Order: sequence, then C-alpha cells, then structure tokens
Amino acid sequence: MKRARFIAKGRRLEGVLQDGVLVDYAGEAHDPESVTWLLPVTPGKAIGLALNYADHADELELAKPEEPALFWKPNTSLLPHKGTVVYPQGAQYMHYEVELAVIVGRFARRVKEREAMDYVGGYTIANDLVVRDYVKNTFRPPIRGKGWDTFGPLGPYYVSADEITDPDNLTMRAFVNGELRQEGSTRDMLFKIPEIIAYISRFMTLEPGDVLLTGTPKGISHVHPGDVMRLEIEGLEALENDVALETEEAEPIVGREEKVRS
Repeated sequence: MKRARFIAKGRRLEGVLQDGVLVDYAGEAHDPESVTWLLPVTPGKAIGLALNYADHADELELAKPEEPALFWKPNTSLLPHKGTVVYPQGAQYMHYEVELAVIVGRFARRVKEREAMDYVGGYTIANDLVVRDYVKNTFRPPIRGKGWDTFGPLGPYYVSADEITDPDNLTMRAFVNGELRQEGSTRDMLFKIPEIIAYISRFMTLEPGDVLLTGTPKGISHVHPGDVMRLEIEGLEALENDVALETEEAEPIVGREEKVRS
C-alpha cells in the first residue's frame, strides 16, 4: 500500500494511491497533480548514513567507514514532494543524493540483527541534499553541509514494508531536468538495513515514524537554481523538487517590532 498525506480543497487529508489517483478515507478521488503534498510521515528524528556505498566514498576520495557513520538530518530540513529546495546564497557546489529511507514501524531498542526487519514499517524516497563547500574534516558530522532548511525532501509515499519484497535490490536513479545523473542499487550498500537498525538501536531508542536515510551511490553532480530534480526508487514511485535561489537576507521581524516599540 502506498499512503500519502496531502491538502485538497483546503482540507488536510490522507489517502492511498489507486489506479493513478489518490483516494482518501471517504472514498473521494484526487488528482495527484492538483493536491498540495505533505510529508508522508512526521518523524521524531531523521538519521542519515554517510559513505554507505563504496563507489560514492571513492568518488569523494574518502575512506570507507568501519562502522555506520551517522549524522542528524534536522526536522526543519524536511520537505515534501513538489516542495521547493532553497539554494543558499554563496554556495559553490550543491548536489542531490538519492537514498532509500527506512521508516521505523515500532519502538526499537537493542534489536538483534536477525529480527531487525520486523521493526520496519515501510519506505520512502529521500533526497539528502548537501552543500559540499561546508563538508570539511572540521565539520564532520556534516550538519552545516546537510542541515539547511529544505535539504531533506521525503516522499511522495509511505510504502508499507510488505509491498517491497527485497529492499536490498532496488534500482535508484536521479534525474536533473530530465537528464539521468545518478544510478545505482541498494544491493551495494556497505551496511544493510538490519545492520543499521541493530547498530543504532544498541544505544538509541528508535520510535515509530523515525526515518533512517541509508546512503547514496556514485553519481553526484551540481544542481543550480531553476533545476528540477526527480529521484526514483523501484517500487516507491518518484520524488520531485525544484530549486530556487535563497532571497537576500532581510531584517528579522522580531527586530523590527522591537524598534517600533522603542
């Protein structure tokens, strides 16, 4: 089942994809092109894995991690399907990263690797955007590079775990303006989903709705304001977002109010 959250006719709704349309719980059909998409899930926390594909580590000329290399993806970075990614003023090199996102289905603590898949609720597509300028040795984990507002598109669907029979063998592709830029498969992950869940849950409780970004393969390239990114993962449909340049910094509203009062 592919579930979605969206706004239609001024109402916040949930529904499922059936024959190319979104059917809400009242049975009303909605054209996916006419709704405003919401995040498929609102996670308590989103955790990413860096360098979880050997070919991606090689293209960045970085050593492969000996254990999962984790970083936080702030909730303020999350953005739904069709939302606009903001390109920061002054950034020299910003790129996409197509990733399989695992959605935790139930509380997980000290989970055994052999039981870890029982804790997966489903999957969605993630775009782990990064400004490569800010990823330096002194800025690891790369919070500044990856934590900008809008730098974590997710969606479009929450695809239930039972619909994906082999999450370790899914084709992944990233297109920019219709041009194929990145292609790989989840079979090439260095740390598989059970290993990731067992590793994290050893020291941190994973809660229902938490999202785990599992890394990206080789094939990153610069995106610019005006570009449109389309990320596809087999069985999960496609996540699409455009890019717009950040507006010039304005004086904070609170600051202006304080000046008026004084």
